[in-house]
Amino acid sequence: MKAADVMATNVITVRLDTPVATIAEVLLANRISAVPVVNDKDVLVGIVSEGDLIHRVEAGTERHRSWWLELLTGKETLAHEFVMSHARKAADVMTRPVISVQPDTPLGDIASLLEKHRIKRVPVASNGKIVGIVSRANLIQALVNLNRAKTEASVDDLTLHGNILEQLRSKPWVDPSTISILVNNGSVELWGIVVSETEKNAIRVAVEVTPGVRQVANKLVVEHLMNVE
Repeated sequence: MKAADVMATNVITVRLDTPVATIAEVLLANRISAVPVVNDKDVLVGIVSEGDLIHRVEAGTERHRSWWLELLTGKETLAHEFVMSHARKAADVMTRPVISVQPDTPLGDIASLLEKHRIKRVPVASNGKIVGIVSRANLIQALVNLNRAKTEASVDDLTLHGNILEQLRSKPWVDPSTISILVNNGSVELWGIVVSETEKNAIRVAVEVTPGVRQVANKLVVEHLMNVE
């Protein structure tokens, strides 16, 4: 799946000259953590997040340092912090350049991007203009939809047995010849001997994620436990 498949298209944006107070109201009213900033040609130029508005002089939350720590802090940092806590418009407090993706960006790449930059959402842009936004919630919803589709998939037992066997054969850490697979109306029983509890669990997961499988009864026996008995 790609960004275009899961993105929200009714994107709320603000302008470069939008007051900071208005941006705060937009975030609260729409229960969002960030809002993209566009110029007069609707081109994406920045983004303002909750984090950009935390240290504000109006709320008395601007940064305060002891005099000696302030001496150790670079002038560039101090100047930037002053702007972030006192500036009145989006153009001065927004983060730029903007981290964004294309409509055809794979969801796996988006998930990695969100994790790497520790952000909750990323704008989707085409030719510089914002066409959507993908949040962590959108990724989770996509997971739910895919899981539901797989669960509802109708596969006859013979075909499902073959698909499970093919799935296990593709894994270098399992020997399918030691495993018996029983399929009845989408319910699967696994019998056989494996070398470890880790392998037993991994085989169960591999079977569970095979489209059409409704439930798995994992009756595999770990070899060393069998010897003890």
